[in-house]
Amino acid sequence: MVSLVWKVVVFGILAAGSQGSLPQPRLHRQVSTGRYDLSADLESVEAQSEKGFQEVRRGGERSVPLQRGARKNADIYLRHEGLRYDAATRTNCKNRPIDLVFIIDSSRSVRPVEFKKAKEFLQDMVDSLVIGRDATRVGLVNYASTVKIEFLLNTFFDKSSVKQALGQVEPLASGTMTGMAIRTAMEKAFTKEAGARSASMNIAKVAIIVTDGRPQDKVEEVSATARASGIEIYAVGVDRADMASLKLMASQPHDDHVFYVETYGVIEKLTSKFRETLCGLDPCDQGHNCQHICVNSGDSYICKCHPGYILNPDKKTCSRADACTQGHDCQHICVNSRDSYVCQCRTGYVLNTDKKTCARSDPCALGHDCHHICENSDASYVCKCRAGYVLNTDQKTCSRSDPCSQGHDCQHICVNSDASYMCKCEVGYVLNPDKKTCSRSGTCAGEHGCQHICVKADDSFVCKCKTGYVLNPDGKTCIRSDACSQGHDCQHICVNSGSSYVCKCRLGYSLNVDRKTCSRLDACIQGHDCQHICINNGVSYNCKCRVGYILNSDQKTCSQEMRSEISEDACMCEAQIVFQKKVQSAIQELTRKISELSDKVNDIEGTFQH
Repeated sequence: MVSLVWKVVVFGILAAGSQGSLPQPRLHRQVSTGRYDLSADLESVEAQSEKGFQEVRRGGERSVPLQRGARKNADIYLRHEGLRYDAATRTNCKNRPIDLVFIIDSSRSVRPVEFKKAKEFLQDMVDSLVIGRDATRVGLVNYASTVKIEFLLNTFFDKSSVKQALGQVEPLASGTMTGMAIRTAMEKAFTKEAGARSASMNIAKVAIIVTDGRPQDKVEEVSATARASGIEIYAVGVDRADMASLKLMASQPHDDHVFYVETYGVIEKLTSKFRETLCGLDPCDQGHNCQHICVNSGDSYICKCHPGYILNPDKKTCSRADACTQGHDCQHICVNSRDSYVCQCRTGYVLNTDKKTCARSDPCALGHDCHHICENSDASYVCKCRAGYVLNTDQKTCSRSDPCSQGHDCQHICVNSDASYMCKCEVGYVLNPDKKTCSRSGTCAGEHGCQHICVKADDSFVCKCKTGYVLNPDGKTCIRSDACSQGHDCQHICVNSGSSYVCKCRLGYSLNVDRKTCSRLDACIQGHDCQHICINNGVSYNCKCRVGYILNSDQKTCSQEMRSEISEDACMCEAQIVFQKKVQSAIQELTRKISELSDKVNDIEGTFQH
């Protein structure tokens, strides 16, 4: 299983950059190891490859490639042996979430068909993992003499997208700068910005390097720095990969972190080994004592129960669950019912159609003993009676009510009639049209001729009028009443208006804001056509001229006074004309004063009248 520290699995396909030695450790086929031992498995291959295999087994200083026949047989053997892992490879690994970065060598020593095989190997690896934002995240660093980050940990969060991106990677086809690739992965691919999760989340950082050659730069120091930062490194060598360099890169123990295969043709067979390394064996498959369900829990397992059951304190066996204690959505009462529960309501409530919430019950609908009407009242009910009935002291039954005793407006006799009453008259009287008052028989009950109201008076009757009307002299008909004659507070004139009145003023006066009193109008202020001077004369005005002028015959304009026209002979015509004009002017002024005096007298008389 992957340790709880951050791990990085680096697949390094080291390009054959030199003809250096290739020491190859034995790879045991036990499940616990992370490597294959080709030497033991290849001892039975053809004799012509015997010498080459001995070189590999001894781990000599000189790299001796397998002969073509031996390599072909090795490929066939591993391909045959790998069939036993196919089922495991196709099954999703229920691994703990990890941040996984592939570091893949695409130098020119890797032929296109071999690079395609390497990508298929990575895709098979992804197929065996649970990929997701909260599960395993995958990034890819492609390198040769340069380094290219193909995608980061936070680029894709689903398996199909990661596999598609892996399939589209193109080789860089140059040198083998493995150390630069590890540093780039550490500094750029395993950062928070790139999608790596914090150490507090206890999610492993894993790098897998795949290479087929010897690094052309220093890898020991940068690999040590990466491991110290919490990255766990796995190294996979193919063909002419340098085993010593693989060990310098990989984490300890090397038996679990260094892998080697002879050709790209069998590299995919390492998928099952990495699956065991990253996921571990399923403890539930190794045997368990869970009564119901076994669930893989990392290095161990936990037991769970079927729905409707709960785990007993022994953490293995199950008992039927108390569904209500497991949580419910009943508004009032939860009642266990086999593997589930049902909801019930408290007294005074009924269960709604959703079978969960409760509504106040309708007590009347549930049965009552009211004589007439049942009305709900909180969780109970009260009885009421229909119109014309009263509730008896038992608060349930009803008796016909006595409307007359409740109050009436009959002049003589009140008689109960169902829920109401009717009026009747004493002997010798008849009920008037208002159905309330009574008149002596033969008077208002017969033809009385009253326009409005007939009122009995001993053996006869009298007519009366409705409000706002007065009886005419004929004693029968009515006319709208004269409100002014009933009394008013108008200063000048009262004018009837419907059943009320309005005040008006006499000519030459205007109504004040109180709508009752009057003030004299200033006729001159209202506008005049005097050439010189306007003088109010009650309801109108007179024109006068300034000194030295006389009023013309139009009584508006003025002319210059001609004193020189008066000759010493008073009998002359001119003198007589001037004298006549003066007399006429004096008469006009006297008339004006008499008119003013008359208005004042009228005002005084009007005041006494009101």
